[in-house]
Amino acid sequence: MDASSEGLTGEMTTRSDSGPMGEELQMPDKDAKAMMGTEDTPGGKASPNPQNLRPSVFHSIKFFVLCHSLLQLAQLMISGYLKSSISTVEKRFGLSSQTSGLLAAFNEVGNTALIVFVSYFGSRVHRPRLIGCGAILAALAGILMTVPHFISEPYRYDHTSPADMSQDFEASLCLPSNKALSSASSNSSCSSYTEARHLAVVGIMFTAQTLLGVGGVPIQPFGISYIDDFSHNSNSPLYLGVLFAVTMMGPGMAYGLGSLMLRLYVDIDRMPEGGINLTSKDPRWVGAWWLGFLISAGAVALAAIPYFFFPKEMPKEKQELRFRRKGLEVSDLPVSKGEDSSSEQSPADSPEKKDNLAQIAPDLTVIQFIKVFPRVLLRTLRHPIFLLVVLSQVCMSSMAAGMATFLPKFLERQFSITASYANLLIGCLTIPLAIVGIVVGGILVKRLRLGPLHCGTLCLLGALCCLILSTPLFFMGCSSHQVAGISHQPGAQPGLELFPGCMESCSCPSDDFNPVCDSSTRVEYITPCHAGCTSRVVQEVPDKSQVLYNNCSCVAGGGPVSAGSCDSACSHLVLPFMILVSLGAALASVTHTPSFMLILRGVKKEDKTLAVGIQFMLMRVLAWMPSPVIHGSAIDTTCVYWAQSCGRRAVCRYYDHDLLRNRFIGLQFFFKTGSLACFALILAILRQQDKEERTKATKPNPGLQQQLLASEAKKEPEESRV
Repeated sequence: MDASSEGLTGEMTTRSDSGPMGEELQMPDKDAKAMMGTEDTPGGKASPNPQNLRPSVFHSIKFFVLCHSLLQLAQLMISGYLKSSISTVEKRFGLSSQTSGLLAAFNEVGNTALIVFVSYFGSRVHRPRLIGCGAILAALAGILMTVPHFISEPYRYDHTSPADMSQDFEASLCLPSNKALSSASSNSSCSSYTEARHLAVVGIMFTAQTLLGVGGVPIQPFGISYIDDFSHNSNSPLYLGVLFAVTMMGPGMAYGLGSLMLRLYVDIDRMPEGGINLTSKDPRWVGAWWLGFLISAGAVALAAIPYFFFPKEMPKEKQELRFRRKGLEVSDLPVSKGEDSSSEQSPADSPEKKDNLAQIAPDLTVIQFIKVFPRVLLRTLRHPIFLLVVLSQVCMSSMAAGMATFLPKFLERQFSITASYANLLIGCLTIPLAIVGIVVGGILVKRLRLGPLHCGTLCLLGALCCLILSTPLFFMGCSSHQVAGISHQPGAQPGLELFPGCMESCSCPSDDFNPVCDSSTRVEYITPCHAGCTSRVVQEVPDKSQVLYNNCSCVAGGGPVSAGSCDSACSHLVLPFMILVSLGAALASVTHTPSFMLILRGVKKEDKTLAVGIQFMLMRVLAWMPSPVIHGSAIDTTCVYWAQSCGRRAVCRYYDHDLLRNRFIGLQFFFKTGSLACFALILAILRQQDKEERTKATKPNPGLQQQLLASEAKKEPEESRV
């Protein structure tokens, strides 16, 4: 963990040399006085004593680390919360998995569009205030995400009027009077106003997700650079490690929050007088998805308040933490000496350059940056190790994005568990083990002092073990149970052929959904009306009440049939399935730090900052944006029965479980195989390079040093121009 932090810190330090630190060294009087003015401490010295800074907690980098850890925790919680309630949002607003995947990906659209420019102009702005503004925008986007709940009508799990609760008991029964009721409800529910409101709701959610991504743009890069600029050089890796450790708990908290909120009914703020006849196990249940966005938005808004009180620049931390006090003076000397020598080398040039840059129009700088960026991008991508590492991380990120977005829905459908329980499993098993994997990877790199070759070997082993663990997942599931009139399996009972003749006297609404299950034959019917049932009985059990339907003409013996979908025959496999998924996530996470070190050690020192920026940009564009849409489209192809809303295709009611499992796990397997292939090529290239270096070492060249000096002298003018 320390090795990766030191590499990241070195990259940040190279980037910050021309940023606020450089300005503080070259213009000490003006900046320090301005800083002391905001601090309200006497003296106005360029390097104030720590005693003078004690009264103001906002001039402590440790307090900034604490605030930024809490902010990134809340920001990741609000950006990841949608993934925990994706199936609930689909049911509430009639969305397909492809549309919901696109909705989840729009968080990355706003982020990717601005991240390059924010990173480029970062040194010219008041970073803490911009972080605070971004956090406020993210909080407002979270509140905007809840607007569809308040502008929509109360959720109707059947097609009767909520005011007439007596009709709920007869809504789905086989009665001739249902004909007039169904036609009236369908005519009243479908209108141009209804469709316009649906489009408005979907548009609001897409806008909120885009703004959520835009608000998160300045938070991480500005926070990391601010910590690296004003913390002691020896303390910076520790602070960044604490920051990342706290931040990684955000997705787990998002799934935990989703687990709690989805146990509450969606209209908890406007419950009907007679209550509801649903439980969380009912397939028509919709949880209070919007409440989690309000809680997360409040947390982000509270965490944003301190940032408006931090100064643009603060005095660089002078003291190292207590672990190595004896090395304090030794470690400080070369740094200060290097800084002094760098400022002494060009006492007049640097201020002059800064003045010239300040006078140049910002538009010209943007044009120059856009012109140079494609050339630098192509030069960086020509590096084989860098390109292969980025491709492997794109494959891993695609797997992670698809799993994070649709794993809760997959568990609900495949093992017949509630959305709340699915989120609980992911938040308590998968996310913590993934965090452990990242930490273990960092510890292995640090303790074993792994070089590039051994880092490549560790990545290959992690990807291989992850692929092996995912193989049994193809067989951990069971086929879909029989649904009358929808799926016809080989060997189905002959009695099902009576459908729809057994219910000809019933006028069943085509768009109603109130499933019932014949437990003796494990056959499910879309509604009691489709089973030909004419009566309803509530059977009181000590801990709950069970609804039964009798006199069913389509059921052998006339029933009874129980309300709700048939339980999965393999629901006991959900825990072994999740254990394998979580172990695979941990092994995939082990490759995070060593693969990152391959980039930092494999590119030139001056290209590290740009290489890391390109890496994250490509991961967003090639993985986090398209992967949820790809997984959602694959899930939609396994649907066997779509609900219809005003003539358009809405949410999917039934999936082919075998097809769903094979395609969802198959996509994961495909991305893991791609990552393994990239790591294998990386290891082959590293071995070839190591072999060439050994042969060169055995054959020393006496004139090599002179050639290198001559080539470096030729390259210096070009690098200075760049």
